[in-house]
Amino acid sequence: MSNDGDLIKLYSGRILALAADIPHHARLTAPDATLRKRAPLCGSTVTVDLCVSEGRVSAFGQDVKACALGQAAAAVLGGAVIGCNLTELTAARDSLRAMLGDGGPAPAAPFDGFEVLSPARAYKNRHASILLAMEATVEAMEAATTTQTQAAP
Repeated sequence: MSNDGDLIKLYSGRILALAADIPHHARLTAPDATLRKRAPLCGSTVTVDLCVSEGRVSAFGQDVKACALGQAAAAVLGGAVIGCNLTELTAARDSLRAMLGDGGPAPAAPFDGFEVLSPARAYKNRHASILLAMEATVEAMEAATTTQTQAAP
């Protein structure tokens, strides 16, 4: 069982610095896909906009209303998402889930910055907020890819 001291340690200086400096924090004006997700337990919300070119994220924007852990996760994502394809995003999401839920390693580069959130493994009630931006991004990428595939001649 965790105590208050452990919870305070969870909010390390690195996590708080990430939370204060989220890349791509502005919404896009003409995205290929937009997805809004909410974590029911804590009420965190993330809205993700992205543009896709040749199967890769070419532009990204996010509006994050979450705790410091959710914000830090969005910052790591925002710093790595440009240039990624659906396979890479899905692998990163799955690795992040495994890191939190099963004690697995942090996702591979360029998403290895999620390692900073490994102390949150012990706080299952925080996992949904941490996963929120990554899950929204994968779902938005799936939607954009489907739309572009259907529109192709």
